[in-house]
Amino acid sequence: MSDPRRLPPPYRIKVVEPIPFLSAPERARALDEAGHNPFNLRADQITIDLLSDSGTGATSAAQEAAAAVGDESYAGARSWFRFRDEAADLTGYPHLLPVHQGRAGERILFSTLLKPGQICVSNTHFDTTHANVELAGAEARDLPCPEALDFDSDFPFKGNIDLAALESTLAGPEGPRVGVVLMTITNNGLGAQPVSMANLEAVAALCRRFGVPFFLDGARFAENAWLVRSREPGYADWTPRRIATRAFGLADGCVISLKKDGLSAIGGLIGLRDDDLFARCEANLIATEGFSTYGGLAGHDLERLAQGLREVVEPEYLASRAASTARLARMINDAGVDTVQPAGIHALYLNAGRLLPHLTPGEFPGHSLGCALYLSGGIRCAELGSLYLGTLDDQHRLVTPAPFELVRLAIPRRVYTEEHFAYVADTLAAIAKEPERVRGYRIVSTPPLLRHFKVRLAPLPA
Repeated sequence: MSDPRRLPPPYRIKVVEPIPFLSAPERARALDEAGHNPFNLRADQITIDLLSDSGTGATSAAQEAAAAVGDESYAGARSWFRFRDEAADLTGYPHLLPVHQGRAGERILFSTLLKPGQICVSNTHFDTTHANVELAGAEARDLPCPEALDFDSDFPFKGNIDLAALESTLAGPEGPRVGVVLMTITNNGLGAQPVSMANLEAVAALCRRFGVPFFLDGARFAENAWLVRSREPGYADWTPRRIATRAFGLADGCVISLKKDGLSAIGGLIGLRDDDLFARCEANLIATEGFSTYGGLAGHDLERLAQGLREVVEPEYLASRAASTARLARMINDAGVDTVQPAGIHALYLNAGRLLPHLTPGEFPGHSLGCALYLSGGIRCAELGSLYLGTLDDQHRLVTPAPFELVRLAIPRRVYTEEHFAYVADTLAAIAKEPERVRGYRIVSTPPLLRHFKVRLAPLPA
């Protein structure tokens, strides 16, 4: 039998979309007009778009067939009940609320669950999660495991929370301030690394012991389940769906962006056990998102999501996606660029600080590498470093750098072929041959919150 890691993807391409190839001068002009921020580029200026895996995947023929029978009734649509039944079977939560995307679920949950002055403890909050915690008047506190910052080690579960630090926080003087413990699976902020079931079980036990609600940010629940199956002893014979259901069963609820492992362009979900919390979240939802059987989604969206939740836990799909990302990681490493090890599934994280040692954190090496990828090959990606996480003064100068300088290559689901990924690796190889040619950047203007989305920069002189 053939090595399953070399088997082709378990689907074939039926509909294609052209991609643009701008000239080098056109790319330089486009980036300058965008304020040297890839988020401001137009999609028709991008050759390979690795900015995000959120809502950027390809849907299946079965999803589109389901969408064709979507029921657009305002309340109680058939499509809601199909989606509800599928999500309930997967998660086990008695109360489910649809939302138009994950950040809407975060806003509703945190504004209902958290009080000003409380703490939300996590393995790592990602950008909108952190912002929604702060908008609720609470503090977002990250407690990643110690292994998370050793980017070169092969520790299999760098997404774990630091259990000793969590217990110390809950047992200490700040314990009464902890309003919720939120575990992100997989850990998107620290290298797409998975969380082990043993870590989730220990977190659940600590939360029960101290009477603190325990929630999952389950945007990539299926990919985390696959990595548990692949790496954690005792789970090799479990299906990904069974592992995911077990993970949801450990928590009091979840918030999920279904633009990732829902395999759809839009959608999200809040899952709850507590009757009172559900009633309060439902009232918030109806006032701000839509009635509780559509939550801002069309019936055809609910149909795509219901089918996507089935397809995403298929072992053949997950095995193919994981192997594809691992092959891209090997190509990039062979090109002379280090990535966070071991490879995750939804993204690879380039060690820009190591590749560009001539740039200080205040010159934003991660952002510089991201811009170089666009200028060299029309590849769009996102920085996770001092531009995203650092502290600035009033003149937009870096005061406190991030603990790392990374670039995230997020991999859309079922979109790009091996030839596309080889092109990405070749572009990186060319940059790595002369890394000193990559220039740093300075900030020209920035918003006060979530600055990486709308910040404008200018390149430093050569």
